[in-house]
Formats: sequence, C-alpha cells, structure tokens
Amino acid sequence: MYMDYHHHTNNSIDSKAVMQDVCQEAIGKGIKEICFTEHYSVNPLAPTYGHMDFTKYQADIAASREQFGDQLTIKMGIELCEPHLMMDVYTKALQHIPFDFIMGSVHNIGNQKLRLHLRANPETFYHDYFAEMYKLVSDADIDVLAHIDLMKRYAVQEGHGIYSFEQHKDQIAAVLEKAIQRGIGIEINTSGMRSSLGEAMPTPQIVSLYHDLGGRILTLGSDSHKAETVGAGIKEAAQIARQCGFTHIHQFENREPKAVPLS
Repeated sequence: MYMDYHHHTNNSIDSKAVMQDVCQEAIGKGIKEICFTEHYSVNPLAPTYGHMDFTKYQADIAASREQFGDQLTIKMGIELCEPHLMMDVYTKALQHIPFDFIMGSVHNIGNQKLRLHLRANPETFYHDYFAEMYKLVSDADIDVLAHIDLMKRYAVQEGHGIYSFEQHKDQIAAVLEKAIQRGIGIEINTSGMRSSLGEAMPTPQIVSLYHDLGGRILTLGSDSHKAETVGAGIKEAAQIARQCGFTHIHQFENREPKAVPLS
C-alpha cells in the first residue's frame, strides 16, 4: 500500500499547505493513506511553540475525511519536539486528543536550534545530537522516531559533511536498541532526497542496523510541507526498506501499529 506517514500543513508553523489540497494531490498520485504530523512543542523557547490550534486541526481532519474519505484514509498524527522534556506538560496538553500516531524528534539541544548548536559545538555536535536522541527514546511517549540523523542536514549546509557511521555506530545502536525495547519504531524520511543533502534520513546503514537488531516497526514519510510534494520519494524509501531486509511497513490507528506488506 502506498502511504505517506509524515506530512505538514498550515497547522504547522513552517507550512502554508491547505489540508484539502494535500489530500486532493495525494489521491491524484495514487496514495491510499496519509498521516498528518504537525509540529508541536510545549516549550515556550522552541520556535514551534504557540502555533498549533488543536480545534482547527481536528476540524481540518474531520472536513478532509468527510470530503475524501471514500478515496483516501486520513490519519491524525503529531510530531512532538523534544517530547522527553516537559513530559507532564505534554501529557496534560494532549491527553484528550485522539491521535492515531505520535512522532518524536530532536530539533533543539539545550533550547538551541540544531544549526546554532552545531556552530557553537563544531567538534561534538553529532555526538551531542545522538545523545539527545537517546534521552528522547528512553523516556518519551511516542510511536516512531522522526528522521533519526537529522543533524546531518545542517552539517552539510554548514560545510561539515555527513557523519561517519562507524564512528557513531555504538551511539546509534544504543538508540535503536532502546527503541526496540520500548516498542518504538523508526521512519525512512525522504525530505533529504529533495535537498542538498541528497539522501534519506536515516541512511540505509541505520535502517539495516535497526532490522538486524530486531526492529520491525517502520514507517515511510515525505516530511513534505507542500501539497505538490506529498508522497515524494516514498517509492524510493520502500526500495530502501526492501534492501535493508524489511518485508512490511506500518500504519497506525489509535496509536496501534499494523504491519502492511511492502507492495
């Protein structure tokens, strides 16, 4: 089944996409299921703080399901920024919202955006990032880790280059082992394919390691912020999944994963 499990709309601070337009585009591309995963943070110091209006978001989901539900399965998700921090505030804010899917991501370290942290810590920024990701996966109430090696996007833009997998393998393995232990999945995020990075997040090496360690919960997402790029790279992500040993990907409903054969 052709699914995109990471998409943003104007419910996120960094997107102007209208949900109904995204759905229309998805149907035209043969996508059968989409999960919207809007940015959200409860940290007043985070850039994503204060933008989300859950009443509007749920109304957009309901209207889209009403209009397109016979052609497209529409799931309601969220991408939480640093959900291992201020956990009690997150719990209180989200407890009454019927999410299908919750992603967790690291976009800030010590209340600094990743790019700023990188500039301030040019010798240790990759180590710092994976250490923060380990803290996240150890504590947060999430279903899937978003773009596990996101820091490489900023490293490439800043002229540092992509990390050495072998150098950071132990750190990465610890993140993946903790994810598996806690029943948390990972995604293959295709947004890097559409940028100067030129590759998915994470690398196939990480996807293979996750599989070799026993991880099976895997989603595919475009991380698109525009209607026209919904589903971008998903077929390529499915091929990466196959090459790394996966026979299934996952869909979510009421935060419960269900395996779907890779088509």
